[in-house]
Amino acid sequence: MTTLRQRLIEDLQVRNRSPHTIRSYVACIAHFARHFGKSPELLGPEEIRQYQVYLVNERRVSLSYLIQIVAALRFLYCVTLQRDWAIRHIAYPKQPKRLPVVLSQAEVRRLFDAIRSPRHLAILMTAYAAGLRLSEVTQLRITDIDSSRMVIRVRQGKGHKDRYVMLAPTLLEVLRLHWRRERPATWLFPGQHPDQPICNHVVQEVCRKAGIAAGLKKPVTVRTLRHSFATHLLESGKDIRIIQTLLGHRNVRTTEVYTYVSTETVRAAESPLESLAYRVAPGRF
Repeated sequence: MTTLRQRLIEDLQVRNRSPHTIRSYVACIAHFARHFGKSPELLGPEEIRQYQVYLVNERRVSLSYLIQIVAALRFLYCVTLQRDWAIRHIAYPKQPKRLPVVLSQAEVRRLFDAIRSPRHLAILMTAYAAGLRLSEVTQLRITDIDSSRMVIRVRQGKGHKDRYVMLAPTLLEVLRLHWRRERPATWLFPGQHPDQPICNHVVQEVCRKAGIAAGLKKPVTVRTLRHSFATHLLESGKDIRIIQTLLGHRNVRTTEVYTYVSTETVRAAESPLESLAYRVAPGRF
């Protein structure tokens, strides 16, 4: 391991970045260095610009990967190498603002009805009932289910923050049946090896197949269930600050996106077409 790589890893660890983030940043910087065949210490703004052009025009990488590359380069040059030009010369791609995919409550019921495995039903029902991220639902432990207080403890969610979310009575009954059937020891949803939690990609595949089996036209992921949880709470009249807390959002502006997909918000005003009292003549179409 080079000295620079070791310093980069240590700087990330000191700032309590997740192991996943550390691996991603190291991989991004390594690819950047290999592209030029030089240490990043010998490269500057012009090489970074060339590399970004290469990624966009030749490799045609996804926007999410490009953003990850930029974040890694900014950290390397701003923090580890302390170059004062870093922020000014490392362009950050603008993200298109897309509304989240949301299922109606009827579609969520169809999704659950299409799941034949009790174990898979318990996993996806937990994700929806508590509004959990994929990694949060797979990392749940038996001890995180507090039936006396009717809450679920989410350990070290995004941003390394613990939080509590509601434990719905219906979900508690499902989880009790799940525990009686499988008797998990540590992890609520263990993987192939009982001492390890179920893999994220396995849960995503279960979710995708359930959506197909239910005949849903929308793409269904665990994130879709999380978006649906937040939107359904908003439509039922829950305060957006409460939803922010349940989702673990740092800023309420992140939560406000659900006001744009809530049917209660969209249908709050009547279209001006109705005030025209216009009637389509028979046979016009």
